[in-house]
Amino acid sequence: MIQQTTFLFISGAEIAVILFIVVMVFGADKIPEIARGLGKGMRTLKDATNDIKHEISKSAEHHGIDTDVAKNINEEITKVKDGLDDFTGSVKRKL
Repeated sequence: MIQQTTFLFISGAEIAVILFIVVMVFGADKIPEIARGLGKGMRTLKDATNDIKHEISKSAEHHGIDTDVAKNINEEITKVKDGLDDFTGSVKRKL
């Protein structure tokens, strides 16, 4: 059984057509500027998200709320996932 990973259900040909249209609409000289602007916007969004997370955890610590519970749950989930990967890997190899 062959699995093909798709990115947002868009094939390579569709991505090529979208890129072609972008080049035709904006021109090849404007694409780096657009990409730079998108990168800065994504960076700003990531920084804002990190600031919000930091403020929430700081407020939780100030009010005595234990934030390590989520970390412990994530660690347990990761352990279970690893165990399942080991099991399914051996099953896939036998098939």
